[in-house]
Amino acid sequence: MKKFFKILLYIIGGLVVIALLVYGGFKIKWHRASSANMELAGELAPELNIQGLKFRDLNKNGKLDIYEDFRESIPARVEDLLSQMTLEEKAGLLFIHIQVMGEDGELNEIPTLGNPFSLMLESPSTQIYRKNMNHFNLMESPSALATANWGNSLQELAERTRLGIPVTIATDPRHGKGFNVGTTVGTRFISRWPSPLGLGATRDSALVREFGDIARQEYLALGFRLALHPMADLATEPRWARVNGTFGEDAHLSAKLTEAYVLGFQGDSLGSSSVACMTKHFSGGGPQEDGWDAHFASGVNQAYPGDNFDYHLIPFTDGALKANTAMIMPYYGIPKEQTSEEVAFAFNKDIITGLLRDSLNYDGVVCTDWGLVTDMFVKTASAWGVEHLSEKDRVKKILDAGCDMFGGESRPELVVALVEEGQISEERLNTSVRRILREKFRLGLFENAYVDTEKLGVVGNPEFVEKGKEAQRKSMVLLKNEQGFLPLSGDKKIYLSGMSEGLSGKFPQIVTDPEDADIIVQKLQTPFSPPKGDDMLERFIRQGRLDFEEEELKEILELTNSKPTVTVLSIERPPVVPEINKASKAVIADFECEDEIILELIYGKFNPSGKLPLEIPSSPEAVQNQLEDVPYDSKNPLYPYGHGLTFN
Repeated sequence: MKKFFKILLYIIGGLVVIALLVYGGFKIKWHRASSANMELAGELAPELNIQGLKFRDLNKNGKLDIYEDFRESIPARVEDLLSQMTLEEKAGLLFIHIQVMGEDGELNEIPTLGNPFSLMLESPSTQIYRKNMNHFNLMESPSALATANWGNSLQELAERTRLGIPVTIATDPRHGKGFNVGTTVGTRFISRWPSPLGLGATRDSALVREFGDIARQEYLALGFRLALHPMADLATEPRWARVNGTFGEDAHLSAKLTEAYVLGFQGDSLGSSSVACMTKHFSGGGPQEDGWDAHFASGVNQAYPGDNFDYHLIPFTDGALKANTAMIMPYYGIPKEQTSEEVAFAFNKDIITGLLRDSLNYDGVVCTDWGLVTDMFVKTASAWGVEHLSEKDRVKKILDAGCDMFGGESRPELVVALVEEGQISEERLNTSVRRILREKFRLGLFENAYVDTEKLGVVGNPEFVEKGKEAQRKSMVLLKNEQGFLPLSGDKKIYLSGMSEGLSGKFPQIVTDPEDADIIVQKLQTPFSPPKGDDMLERFIRQGRLDFEEEELKEILELTNSKPTVTVLSIERPPVVPEINKASKAVIADFECEDEIILELIYGKFNPSGKLPLEIPSSPEAVQNQLEDVPYDSKNPLYPYGHGLTFN
């Protein structure tokens, strides 16, 4: 046996050595590639002083061009810059892709074993100098200073290009609880707020606009100028994975809050202190057939059994478009039986040109969702309805549909080929480039794309943190309070299940043994189904079933029945919990709130005021029988839309 383990140890050691040697070889290759890319970099833009004003000579030609002159109109600046751009530079402008950073904010020029995402992505210098790309979506951020330094380094790369066009740095939502691949980027050093579903529970448009304004200030300080949110989708299908990112299932409430959200980020008009919003997912991504998400082949269809397509437009027409959202993102799915061609939204000319451009008169930037053209390591291309097309033909169909940008892609060579082959006219390309450049000029990026690291104190400052906590308090919904069980008196000892272990300092009533407790407080996450497909990304997506497996339910009920219990439902999607509800003395709906806030409610430090932004169904059968596109229509819901108690 000892001999066996010795041999096994040698084998493992050998594999480690081989892996390190392979990584070392790649590291040398990456160093060489980065050095070769940097040889393409020009000089930083010199300063021009004219009539007492300072300008940046972005194309380094020694004179003030119209596009460099902030006194000129934006249309004039756009046309001047467009006239100087090569076909390759125009094509690069149409693509936005993910980027990551090192712990200290260094650019991902040399991938590291500690960050697997870095191994999957091209370096910034490759994308900027080889591919002329100009938009990036940053994932993780270890600190405020690292984020600001990373953005400034990226802008410096862009400044050294031929025309010095500044980069637009984008982000998924950052003000919630945690990180979820492709949807949210929980960031510990900024203010924390309830999920959008929790904002919906407040029903407070002034609060939502204040959130947008605070998030705008934090984003600006960090260098983010494009928010890949809000979601104006409706949670009419409770099994859908993205319910948590919506404001709920009521179209009119969602429209009101979407408008407030966009105004908070952008202001009354887009300007140098704005963060542009890319509102999604046109024309409403909520009614996924049986709740399966359209990222994946198992969820390609959006279903409208209630003939309710127009209802899902309301948050856009009365919300996002009313607030002049800078950009729009269509979803992945195929709107079944709604258009002349059964293809996904971004490939669908009836949706993008016919509805959004022509009927709704939208002339902002339309960017596809991520990964519609090229297979990625984490998922296959979501080219639903056009799977048979080549990558180049998919790009053509997206442009023909009326979209401007390609999310999660770095394939500008396909656009170049289409123009050179005469399949797409350069004037069609120019139409999209104009829209994209216009947003950059409106944001003031050509005047100042860099951030001041001395002003990072605004990020996560005490005032903003307290505002976020107050919003969390307003979002909490008291669903059940049997015989006035809550609030608890201060001497009641509680045992926590599924909650943070670091709260005993603030709440001395907490005990570590349920036998010593007077009350059980249990926090439950919404159940979900295992993945249906093979895509890696699907392992991180919670969708499907809403009820607990029999064995798990048995364990929960054993704890619930052991002592008087307060059950906290952490609602990403509405769970089916009739047995747990019946066994609990009190039930609370939580929308990504801090555990400290939940205990404040339980001990009566504030009076709950939130109202459910969606209904909580009573059974799996009720979920199965409700219609994907119709709001609050499940039979005999456990708690209806709008339900919410107070202590009064």
